[in-house]
Amino acid sequence: MRPRPAYRAFRVVALTVVVLGLIAPLVWMIAASFKTNVDIYDPGKALVFSPTVGNYAKVLQQANYVEFIVNSLWVAFAATVASLILGLPAAYSMSRFAMRKSALVVLMARVIPGVSLLVPWFYVFSNLKMVGGFGVLIISHMFVSLPLVVYIMMGYFDSLPTELEEAALVDGLTHIGAFRRITLPLSMPGIATSGILSFIFSWNNFMFALVLSDADTKTLPVAIFDFVGYASIDWGGLMAATTVVTLPIMVIALFVQKYVVSGLTAGATKG
Repeated sequence: MRPRPAYRAFRVVALTVVVLGLIAPLVWMIAASFKTNVDIYDPGKALVFSPTVGNYAKVLQQANYVEFIVNSLWVAFAATVASLILGLPAAYSMSRFAMRKSALVVLMARVIPGVSLLVPWFYVFSNLKMVGGFGVLIISHMFVSLPLVVYIMMGYFDSLPTELEEAALVDGLTHIGAFRRITLPLSMPGIATSGILSFIFSWNNFMFALVLSDADTKTLPVAIFDFVGYASIDWGGLMAATTVVTLPIMVIALFVQKYVVSGLTAGATKG
């Protein structure tokens, strides 16, 4: 049955309001990044103003944001690769050998607020002389990424038929060989999904980088605070810096959304 005209109109209006509410802050942020601080404070120039690229020049040249972009890319990439290397075998073992207690431990590690671990981590890593280096940032970001990879891939491995692996074992392969030659090639959509989400979470991570980085290893989310001072805030530079952080992830999410959705739903049914 086709929906009634009144219901269709209500649905269109509701969806329009929701979409506008979601994109309005983003539109305002991008527009403000092309305004001077005077124009940002002027309500009369909310829609009509003379655009300037001075804020982006300040971000990319004076604030060394290219270096911060490289730092964020390196930390997010390394944390994602390390999480996949450790998480894929762990998820496979928990799925195939019914290690539910181990899975519960991983879930608890994901549920525990990261802020509760910052003080002990800072104490341990400072004694090891690691605070301020890339290694401690990668390890801390793995705390967010690794449980995510394990739980996505557990569901995906559960959906794969075990008959193929059993046939490989009969042919002489070990469990590791069956995992490497049979299971991993069939799991590429799930691996892509967990890798993409892991990279996004690491790219956006602020709290760990704020405490554990220094001037040379600062990532983009932390570098945004350079535009916030005690006496004033450079709103134009702040909006330009925020746009630099946000747009790459939005572009990535736009192009890979179908792969993320397919990877997340692939493990929803057991095949």
